[in-house]
Amino acid sequence: MHREEIDILRYALRRLLGAVPTLFLIITAAFFMMRIAPGGPFDQERTLEATVLENLNRTFGLDKPLWQQYAMYLNNLLHGDMGPSFVFRDKRVHEILGEGLPVSMQLGFLALLLALFIGVCMGTVAALRQNSKADYFVVALATFGITVPPFVVAPVLALVFAVFLGWLPAQGWGRADQMVLPVIALALPQVAVIARLTRGAMIEALRSDHVRTAKAYGLPASMVVIKHALRAAVLPAISYLGPAAAALLTGSIVVEQVFNLPGIGRYFVQGALNRDYTMVMGTVVIVAVFVILFNLMVDLLFAVFDPRVRYD
Repeated sequence: MHREEIDILRYALRRLLGAVPTLFLIITAAFFMMRIAPGGPFDQERTLEATVLENLNRTFGLDKPLWQQYAMYLNNLLHGDMGPSFVFRDKRVHEILGEGLPVSMQLGFLALLLALFIGVCMGTVAALRQNSKADYFVVALATFGITVPPFVVAPVLALVFAVFLGWLPAQGWGRADQMVLPVIALALPQVAVIARLTRGAMIEALRSDHVRTAKAYGLPASMVVIKHALRAAVLPAISYLGPAAAALLTGSIVVEQVFNLPGIGRYFVQGALNRDYTMVMGTVVIVAVFVILFNLMVDLLFAVFDPRVRYD
């Protein structure tokens, strides 16, 4: 193993160890915020007798002091057990999330790829044709995309393309036509951000010394843009992938509800409305872990595109 690979491995290990306190703080804050919120998981079951409710609270450990519930949850979580669901009876939280997580991951991955590809292409075109109609169009479209959130875009897309035109289905997951509207609705805001980042970075890269030198040597314009300018211009977009992943995970909750997708977003909303403590906590833990890991991957990816980055 080369020295550079060892340095990267050590850096990744330090980042993972440093993420443990962050994850611990997230779990602690989410746990106590859920318990402080008014209401409980069995408050809606008014038809049950008081003794039955007491037995339910005792079964799920809700009759114990809050600090004991917190200690029990941490202990179970360290053993890979997220606890039972209070709403979906006879099922553990990790089993439910295991069913919905592949859908959410596929949705977020496709949306991220689409946002990165279209955003980089739009930003590059706008930079190459600065102050032209194409540039103004990209800037206007990016501004619109940033200001309009997914919970507005998703219903509009479903209403236009599924209800009025009937071109695409408004719900379901698995077929290619079922993925189009959810992926587009989730990706559009990120397309706008990546396009603006790429445009600004590409304009700066085209004016840099090494790009002017490449042009002076008579290299083809396409080679100068793709091999020299784009390599530097794509760095801001890569650095944004971490926040973009967090935005996609949170935005997928809304998109999954609108298009009735069987992802973890649907279980999170149902758990929050029904005070299903363990379901909400399980979703928070999964999202936090993925955001931390994705930010680490983005940092390591920098070394591939920028040879000046060294993790030593």
